[in-house]
Amino acid sequence: MSDAFPHSRQDENLAYTTASDDAHTILLNKVSWGAIFAGVVVALVVQVLLTLLGAGIGIATLDPGTGDNPEASTFSIVAGIWYVLSGIVAAFVGGYIAARMSGKTLPTTGAFHGLTTWALTTLLVLYFLTSTVGMIVGGAFNGIARAVGGLSETVAQTAAPIVAEANPLEAIEAQVRSTGTDPEALNNAAINAMRALIMGNEADANAARQNAAQALATARGIPLEQATQQVTQMEQQYHQAVERAKQQAAEAADIAASVVSSGALLAFASLVLGAIAGWFGGRSGVVHPVFADRLIPTRHGLT
Repeated sequence: MSDAFPHSRQDENLAYTTASDDAHTILLNKVSWGAIFAGVVVALVVQVLLTLLGAGIGIATLDPGTGDNPEASTFSIVAGIWYVLSGIVAAFVGGYIAARMSGKTLPTTGAFHGLTTWALTTLLVLYFLTSTVGMIVGGAFNGIARAVGGLSETVAQTAAPIVAEANPLEAIEAQVRSTGTDPEALNNAAINAMRALIMGNEADANAARQNAAQALATARGIPLEQATQQVTQMEQQYHQAVERAKQQAAEAADIAASVVSSGALLAFASLVLGAIAGWFGGRSGVVHPVFADRLIPTRHGLT
């Protein structure tokens, strides 16, 4: 009877072995959230330490007394590179700690632990950016902003003349008032005439130009011919100022678009590098199978 059902016994052994292998596989690939949390904590602390170190080194290079300091653009770019590298190092260390503390022996499982640690750390940093603590913890992303800060300053410098010339008509009015004679009503009449010329229709330009010249000649007490020349010069100055403002606005818009694009690409590159660092950190932190084999006999008291 013992050999009556040989195939049934083999099927039972096969089923038992398969179930045991499945359970072993599940344990080897099961996520360890405690290890990931530990990796996140270590990654954040490493980021803070490297951020403070970079800030200390950067401040040490400044010399307010002599003014012999690096340019703002150079300083911001170096700071951005430092913070990106700090983020990569923090991601690698966090991934390594997570994989090591999870006790996993499979490199892929450890790599996924490192990648998950990096992802959770990134989400926390993005959250901390909105708080006071985020000013320190979010140093990597603030560094990116500093890296493109030089371009932002360029935008501000380019836009400054636009603000100054936002209303060129005011400059024309000031010019009329500065050389006008009393009473004030004469100056106001000349200003209104110039405003009508500049802001009026092209079809009425000739008549408006004559009225402006007559009003200016009366206000300044000069010949009509001379007043006509001055009106023409003021009109040309106004149109030139408007054209410069348009050109500078277009240049500022191009630079602003470049700043936003550069910042987004730099942020993307730093995040991708951080993810890669977390992945390889997790692979490096797995427990070697040889170590696990040595622990198994000890656990059963067979050493």
